[in-house]
Amino acid sequence: MNRVALVTGASRGIGRAIAAELAEAGHAVCINYLTHRQEAETLAEKIRNHGGNAIAVQADVADRAAVETMVRTAEAELGPVSLLVNNAGIAGQIQFQDITDAQWNRYLGVNLGGARNTIQAVLPHMLHEKAGCIVNISSIWGLRGASCEVAYACTKAALVGLAPSHIRVNCVAPGVINTDMVQVLGQETLRDLAEQTPLGRLGTPEDVAHAVAFLASDKASFLTGQILAADGGFIV
Repeated sequence: MNRVALVTGASRGIGRAIAAELAEAGHAVCINYLTHRQEAETLAEKIRNHGGNAIAVQADVADRAAVETMVRTAEAELGPVSLLVNNAGIAGQIQFQDITDAQWNRYLGVNLGGARNTIQAVLPHMLHEKAGCIVNISSIWGLRGASCEVAYACTKAALVGLAPSHIRVNCVAPGVINTDMVQVLGQETLRDLAEQTPLGRLGTPEDVAHAVAFLASDKASFLTGQILAADGGFIV
C-alpha cells in the first residue's frame, strides 16, 4: 500500500524532523510550508536523493482554498494522503488583555482552523477507505494552560478534541522543544525550563518526530483518541 504523508509547517523545526523521519519510515511526503521555500525544497531534495519521494508545496493552512489545492497537488503527484500531521502553528507571548482581534483570529485561523481545513480536505478518501491516520501536534500548554500565551494555549487545547470518527486520530503534546520558536525566550529562561524538566534537558525536534512516527505506525494500530506528551516529564 502506498503510504503518503502530508506534514504541515514542515520546512523547519519539529515539522522538518517529522517529515524526515516519516520519509525514512517509507512514506512519500508532502512538505507544506508558508514562507521558507528554500528550506522546504532542500528537504524534499534530500529525501529524494536518499531514495524517497517528496514534494514541497506552499500553502497558508488558514486559507481553505489553498489547502484544497495543496491536497489535490499531493494526490496527483504522490497519491491519496493516508497520514496527516497537523504541525503548522504560530505562537507568541502577549498578555490576554492586550490581544487584538486580528491577533486572536490569526491564532485561531492557523492553529485550529488550519487543522480543520487540512482534515476536511483529506477526510473523504480516508472515510471511503475506512483507513487513515491523523496526528495533531498540540502542546503541554494546551493541557495545562499558559498565562502569557493564552491564545496559543486555547488553540492547542482545542486540537485535543478535534477527532473525526472511523479513522485513527491522536495527539502529540510537545514540551519545551529547542527550536527557533523558543529561542526568543532567551538563554536564561531556556536554562530554567531545562532545569524544570525532570529529564534535565530541552527536547529536540527528533524527540517529537519519534512520537509521531510511533503513532503513525502499525504498532499503534489500536490507539486512537490518545494524547502522548513528549515533554521530558515537564507536566508530571
